[in-house]
Amino acid sequence: MEKKAKLPTTKAKAMSLHIGLNAVSATAYGGWSGELNACEFDAKDMAAIAKSCGMKSTMLLTKKSTRANMLAAMRSAAKQLTAGDLFFLTYSGHGGQIPDVTGEEEDKQDETWCLYDGQLIDDELYFELSQFATGVRVLVFSDSCHSGTVTRAAPPQPGMIWPTIGRSKMMPLAVGMRTYREHQAFYDKLQQDVAKAAGKASLPDPDSVLAQLAVSPRLTAIAKKFKPAVILISGCQDNQTSMDGDHNGAFTEQLLKVWNNGSFSGNYAKFHAAIKTLLPADQTPNLFTLGAAARFLTQQPFKI
Repeated sequence: MEKKAKLPTTKAKAMSLHIGLNAVSATAYGGWSGELNACEFDAKDMAAIAKSCGMKSTMLLTKKSTRANMLAAMRSAAKQLTAGDLFFLTYSGHGGQIPDVTGEEEDKQDETWCLYDGQLIDDELYFELSQFATGVRVLVFSDSCHSGTVTRAAPPQPGMIWPTIGRSKMMPLAVGMRTYREHQAFYDKLQQDVAKAAGKASLPDPDSVLAQLAVSPRLTAIAKKFKPAVILISGCQDNQTSMDGDHNGAFTEQLLKVWNNGSFSGNYAKFHAAIKTLLPADQTPNLFTLGAAARFLTQQPFKI
């Protein structure tokens, strides 16, 4: 009797991108260079996890963390990955804001990641994530401040778990206003181009790629077209500040502690909950999903 040939099985692929900025270009930010201590360490430590789990990893550190390099890396991954594959993206650096010029509310702010030569606005990141194929799993960790209100970093409290409180990862409001004023045409065009590509919106959707839930007409069209399953775990809530540290950011430090070199055996929801218990009330990590992520949430972190 002739044996049936075994059908080839394709193993899921995984790619990761890790961004860490200990400073930004003062030319792009109105003279502000935004020095931080531990963001490059954060990127390196997250890349080490990715590599240990079998992912093909790319790191962009400080001067290499440009808008062009980040967008090129994301677009390359989006072209290569198919259903069942994994894309893991981490960011450690300053979070900022620019005025929204495409939304309905006059006082609306677009939240940003402060890359070396300019900010990446939430509209853009949403749009780039939406370009991944149906069934691709996308995991995003953001260790940055993305405060929707102007807050001063809280002073150290008794019993805090990290030994030294570093700097806030929130770009100062005055710097944000100056940066926008000096590069207004550039940032306005970015928003308008994404809005044009996404089309008109009519339903509510998540407002910010940095974990704020709100009604945002300008991003609804992008969210409606979401084909991948996205999990975002961020360093803090929208109205809080993520803190820098000596060796890791506060959020990343506790994430690494929970992961414990791969000893953690729970799912993403439990992973988030465990990290949350190790951080103080004024820095509460958020868990946020887009697309059909229910099954993704039940998987073990970083599992390909």
